[in-house]
Amino acid sequence: MVCKLQRILYGLKQAPRQWYERFDSFMLHHGFRRTLMDHCVYVKGATIADPISLLLYVDDMLIMGKSMNEIKDLKEKLSAAFEMKDLGQAEHIPSMGIKRDRDHKLLWLSHKKYVLKVLKRFNMDSSKAVSSPLGTHFKMNTKLCPQTKEEHLAMQKIPYALEIGSLMYAMICIRPDIAYVVGLLSRFTTNLRKKQ
Repeated sequence: MVCKLQRILYGLKQAPRQWYERFDSFMLHHGFRRTLMDHCVYVKGATIADPISLLLYVDDMLIMGKSMNEIKDLKEKLSAAFEMKDLGQAEHIPSMGIKRDRDHKLLWLSHKKYVLKVLKRFNMDSSKAVSSPLGTHFKMNTKLCPQTKEEHLAMQKIPYALEIGSLMYAMICIRPDIAYVVGLLSRFTTNLRKKQ
């Protein structure tokens, strides 16, 4: 017996793809276009004076535009097509804080919460700040790689690769100044030994 699903159920392997296809067709049908750089960013508006943008992150959306009427209209259309709730003015989006000064038309984006969360996760929240991400005395080479089976087993318990991944995200989004250090450290992701 084979069951053909008439709708996608949450948790199925193909559910995220089906959700995106449905959302994408909705947005294209309402005059939005996907950007070439990121297919989860939709833009509508012929000129810079009246743009409206929607950023999609899994099933969270951030809508930006100059006209509140346009934004309200889009929210109404989305509510009619999808089950959703309006969380109001955005104060944060995944790993990024948002602050506004409407009087002076200023906007600040901050990854401070993300950085603090990463530091706490890897027990580095009480570390001292330094002006340079890598000291000149710091050298890495293959002699630092585990030599014995016991060293290999000991290093498997340390989430080194996870730490490097967290730094890579910060490097790409907000801290390009740590790119050299992250690149150097990532060379030893799978085979690093504790300093003796």
